[in-house]
Amino acid sequence: MRDRPAGVAERDVAHALADGWGLSAEMLRYAPVGGGSYHWVVTGRRAERWFVTVDDLDDKGWLGRTRPAVFSGLRAAMSAAVRLRREHGLGFVLAPVPALDGQPVRRLGGRHALAVFPFLSGSPGRWDKPLPGPDLDELVAMLAALHRVDPAAVRLPRRGVGLSWRGDLEAALRELGRPWTGGGPFTEPARALLAGAAGPVRRGLCALDEWASGPAAAADVVITHGEPHPGNVIRVAPARAGGAGLVLIDWDTVALAPPERDLWMVATETGDELRRYTELTGRPVDATALELYRLRWALDDLSCFVRDLRAPHRRTPGTEHAWQALETTIAQLTR
Repeated sequence: MRDRPAGVAERDVAHALADGWGLSAEMLRYAPVGGGSYHWVVTGRRAERWFVTVDDLDDKGWLGRTRPAVFSGLRAAMSAAVRLRREHGLGFVLAPVPALDGQPVRRLGGRHALAVFPFLSGSPGRWDKPLPGPDLDELVAMLAALHRVDPAAVRLPRRGVGLSWRGDLEAALRELGRPWTGGGPFTEPARALLAGAAGPVRRGLCALDEWASGPAAAADVVITHGEPHPGNVIRVAPARAGGAGLVLIDWDTVALAPPERDLWMVATETGDELRRYTELTGRPVDATALELYRLRWALDDLSCFVRDLRAPHRRTPGTEHAWQALETTIAQLTR
């Protein structure tokens, strides 16, 4: 996240690390990276480094609608990542370092949660830049390995094609004919932009509903990462990655779902990646489900950005990013 979390000071992070993990934070550097969490690079007393993540429990709608529900879902996701790496040999999973009480994530005040990860020196991918062919092949093999793990090995919910903030998006669509009350610099521009795309957005929501109520949605599920895009991939030295050159990060979206929840992100026009996946797993790929999950991603992003820009806000790097991302998402949906 480009903006720092409201109500969280660096001394709060340092105290949480000392109390929960027994770590002495000699230096904390805020890292304005990623799009869903707040991050610090922490240097310890003996120059060891950690990557610390703070999550806003009011901003993870796919995990729940209350802070206790979101925290419970986040803890289940991080626990699953630990098990996948430690018990099932998936060395490409960047799992959190358990705290002294064994938990993978701890509360930080009433609104936030904190987790600690190993610091990886490597080359991170970028969301807007496709992976090179060899890296894409490796990522497909990683997903195949993940999908082969017995879903009963983890305690995770089944994730459908619902949106993080569908109620907010539907409220915005109902109120397109009158000014929104957020009062921020991007509130009215966001309303005008959504008004121009209301038809495709409503049709997209109907398409998700029809698919969710049909037989395809009841297909067998696998353990899915949820967001295996290039921005969640880091290439590190094989020895540090536990035998894998690529590491897959950001496991807060891990859930049980059809494999297409992951596969649409690695599919190219050639179809080679999907054929390779079928060779590795024996699972055919549902082309319709691929497109539905692609649509679901765009509508989910839309629900998040509309929610943010309808609310009171100021012009910050974070809200400027939300506005730019909203423009991009609307363009995708109206093509």
